[in-house]
Amino acid sequence: MNIYLKSLSDIKKIRLSAKIACDILKYISQYIKPGISTDRLDFLCYKRIVDYHKAYPSSLGYNGFPKSVCISINDVVCHGIPNKKDILREGDILNIDVAILKNNYHADMSRMFFVGKPSKQARNLCKITQNSLNLALKIIKPGINLILIGKIIQKYIENYNFSVVKNFCGHGIGRKLHEEPYVLHYYSRKYIKKDFYNVILKAGMVFTVEPMVNVGSNKVKIMKDGWTVKTLDGSLSAQYEHTVYVTNYGCEVLTKA
Repeated sequence: MNIYLKSLSDIKKIRLSAKIACDILKYISQYIKPGISTDRLDFLCYKRIVDYHKAYPSSLGYNGFPKSVCISINDVVCHGIPNKKDILREGDILNIDVAILKNNYHADMSRMFFVGKPSKQARNLCKITQNSLNLALKIIKPGINLILIGKIIQKYIENYNFSVVKNFCGHGIGRKLHEEPYVLHYYSRKYIKKDFYNVILKAGMVFTVEPMVNVGSNKVKIMKDGWTVKTLDGSLSAQYEHTVYVTNYGCEVLTKA
């Protein structure tokens, strides 16, 4: 296990990248309306990141990903590739996932947006997903086992008869976009004794928590583009993500607007 504890100097730089990520999601919200393409939203994000903030979108070119942000609509769980054919429609819900590289340090966050007035089910899904993330953040402090984050999330989500996607997880972040530790959003006894997940939190750790929650089954499929992940049963999916810094007494949510 190779977990890099961040110094105060590191945190200062990650905090700046996190501040930019917050600004991008606030900025793009004004353009989320019926009739706009996800490609156009991506372009606007790119211009804001590069021209205004003099930063770089971490996703662009990462393992061949062709765009600056991930935009996932309705039954797309994650890694949706913006394109000209995906036009927002009244009632859609979408996740925009933005990662920023500034001064050699990354920060990563995502949130849900509504296009017009979504269904009651869609609103409830987004609310419950966000609540599960917030509950998990409240327990983060030195000395707890990392796997408890997933336990809190899964218990809350399943109380509402939704399901947690198990194919993807949160991750450490800093000089690299993805570092150790890896953060499960569910609990499994078989992992509690595995060093890879059996991690005791220490001050200086920085990682993301990013539950993905489906209305129906937690089963997913990867589309032919090799990136886009959809729910297997076509049900709605939602995700919220924050970058978190473990302090001496609790945690700081670096991507909190």
